[in-house]
Amino acid sequence: MVGLLMTRPQMAARRFVEELDPATRAKVTPIFAPLIEPRPVAHDLGDPFSGDVIFSSANAVAFAPSPADPSQRAYCVGARTTSAAAQIGWTASCAGQDADGLVANLIERRPDRPLVHLRGIHSRGFIAQRLRDAGVSCTETVIYDQPALGYEADTERAMDAQDVMIVPLFSPRTATQFVKLAPYRAELCLLALSDAVAEPLKRLNCKDLQICKAPTGEQMHILVRDAAARLARVEGGPSAQ
Repeated sequence: MVGLLMTRPQMAARRFVEELDPATRAKVTPIFAPLIEPRPVAHDLGDPFSGDVIFSSANAVAFAPSPADPSQRAYCVGARTTSAAAQIGWTASCAGQDADGLVANLIERRPDRPLVHLRGIHSRGFIAQRLRDAGVSCTETVIYDQPALGYEADTERAMDAQDVMIVPLFSPRTATQFVKLAPYRAELCLLALSDAVAEPLKRLNCKDLQICKAPTGEQMHILVRDAAARLARVEGGPSAQ
């Protein structure tokens, strides 16, 4: 079987694997190795917090307060983040599939209430600054950290036992940490959520680097499915044709 190295935080990684179709799951051996671990940091939004918010990551939702009023809106990046925000009571809408899409949407929409971007210490896209530059009232508050992690000994043994590993990577920071922890014994099939995620991976000079057509979980599932099917045929040789 082919290794499937999951570098996301545990809950998100296990959910991603569970959502793979059964035929794909049967072709891969999941290895769970989180390379970042979101943790809350002290912050003061006021009590009660009465503003509208931006969530660019589901990690932020996990550490955010519930709204004081059901009319408070959350403008989100991606369907997963939107769903998470709605589950804790926000009137949530998907305003884009990435930071650029969200910024363009909000500049066009011009919300009538001030916004706060609730984010992690490590953040890309300069969302609040770009909105302010366009005349949209927006501040930002850091509510969580994402310290980088290394591999545990059991994980390294599991990786070393693989001849080939599919590695879906979802953020530039995780991709950078993955590169820092090289070399890898297995042949790598790298799958990047976006061009920004792919950029640090180019330093590995890996021949098999693919980028999602859109930065969504659905597109990443498709790349994993196709890679698993292709590699299973290679492993099986002529009899698998």
